[in-house]
Amino acid sequence: MKKQVRPLYEIAAEIKADWNNINFGAVPYLQAMENLRSIEEKYMFDNARSIVAYFLSNASTWRGDKAREIKKELNAMLK
Repeated sequence: MKKQVRPLYEIAAEIKADWNNINFGAVPYLQAMENLRSIEEKYMFDNARSIVAYFLSNASTWRGDKAREIKKELNAMLK
């Protein structure tokens, strides 16, 4: 498993700063990520891994260099 470099709440803040008109399907997962530090944590009844995976599946409309960079970082955490 790849070592996590940044906390999820920091990544979530960067996503919110970059992504205008966030897809409504990604919003609850992004909000959950704002409350998580590690991919190993839980938020309410969901684990951070599933939250990140569901965020990524709802983030297909987020495009650009920053989106590619962060999606790559999040995918690496899931491995």
